[in-house]
Amino acid sequence: MGKKLTSRAEDYSKWYNELVVKADLAENSGVRGCMVIKPYGFAIWEKMQAGLDKMFKDTGHQNAYFPLFIPKSYLSKEASHVEGFAKECAVVTHYRLKNAEDGSGIVVDEDAKLEEELIVRPTSETIIWDTYRKWIQSYRDLPLLINQWANVVRWEMRTRLFLRTAEFLWQEGHTAHATEKEAIEEADMIMHLYADFAENHMAVPVIKGTKTESERFAGAVETYCIEALMQDGKALQAGTSHFLGQNFAKAFDVKFANKEGKQDHVWATSWGVSTRLMGALIMTHSDDNGLVLPPKLAPIQVVIVPIYKGEEQLDAITEKVNPLVKELRSKGISVKYDNRDTHKPGFKFNEYELKGVPVRLAVGQRDLENDTFEIARRDTLEKETITSGDAVEKITTLLEDIQTNIYSKAKTYQESHITNVDSYDEFKQVLEEKGGFIAAHWDGTTETEDRIKTETKATIRCIPIDVIEEEGRCMVTGKPSSFRVLFAKAY
Repeated sequence: MGKKLTSRAEDYSKWYNELVVKADLAENSGVRGCMVIKPYGFAIWEKMQAGLDKMFKDTGHQNAYFPLFIPKSYLSKEASHVEGFAKECAVVTHYRLKNAEDGSGIVVDEDAKLEEELIVRPTSETIIWDTYRKWIQSYRDLPLLINQWANVVRWEMRTRLFLRTAEFLWQEGHTAHATEKEAIEEADMIMHLYADFAENHMAVPVIKGTKTESERFAGAVETYCIEALMQDGKALQAGTSHFLGQNFAKAFDVKFANKEGKQDHVWATSWGVSTRLMGALIMTHSDDNGLVLPPKLAPIQVVIVPIYKGEEQLDAITEKVNPLVKELRSKGISVKYDNRDTHKPGFKFNEYELKGVPVRLAVGQRDLENDTFEIARRDTLEKETITSGDAVEKITTLLEDIQTNIYSKAKTYQESHITNVDSYDEFKQVLEEKGGFIAAHWDGTTETEDRIKTETKATIRCIPIDVIEEEGRCMVTGKPSSFRVLFAKAY
């Protein structure tokens, strides 16, 4: 198949866009800024959903669903929240269409104007906290640990498949607690849960930290985050968890009777990851030949390709392969036996390499005679011949090794792209010539943060949770600083 991609070295952005389309993950839709997630791409997202959903439920959370539409007045109840999302909101003003009197087509019925405009949810804090007011009366109702899987709309003008689209899929958790301590512990726990998922399922190493005031979620007291590093040296925010204090509880008057019988506002969190994780997965591991998928998230973990002449050879190969397929599936390994007669083996090899299938087996006439398989691994492209009796054990071990290997490779890249700098000139040089995370002292002011962003396009990605106390001076202003923060250019 014609899979040749632009190389990452030649044009990383073009390589990414081509890969998403050619690997059958997604495509642009007829709606500007929105995407169609194709079956193969959605199968990866489903695996992500399943892994995360289990982790949420194992930590006591339940799924629910809330309306897509939010009355405009709800958003205005929490001032910083509405300010943060006002420029991205899609607004519904009418509820009916009609045929134009001149026969030119369908027009909005001006007599069907809504009494109050509805916002297509950019995030659900407001509608959920209005609902929680009815659900929470007593400390016995707490903690309330709710998650929803949904779509949201943020009206982006410059879009890229998975990374930034006007509509995207995500999960959003919204929890209510009796004490400040419990809410902070929840937000912190979710940050660690996201990091666990990124590293152990996606094989993507991340840095855990908190955001600066200017980078926090609108309406949050504290934002916890995980930051990943892509192969082009740019950072990608892979997940956020927010301690909301009592801001939304006060805005929507959500109170509870505590154990002493006194009324108090609850403490809140919200947290989410989105289909942006698909972009992180692609850009962290893939190469110039196509996708490289971690086995834990690959829709097809093993593909078997027969190489044959005539029906008789195919029947003999199928007879040899069927018991292996059955045994692998009994162990929870997803297998595809591609016996299509419409495509040649070379086409299939290229197709599954492009789609990032972790392990490929080839079986030909010589393999039938020698009772062997040719086995190839996607991450290193290495091949070897194994005996049939060793196939199940070899494949099982190989899948584990690929998962570990691609994480180790990404971790090595990340560690080699964290650079300490002490001067603004050095900062600019590293940013342009090397990229990655840059650890530098900062005076803690929004003014300096904004200046750096304006002059270099780099932002403070996070204040690492394991930050080391170290007396120094801000690289820009020379003012005292007690620790380094991480800067990077980001998606």
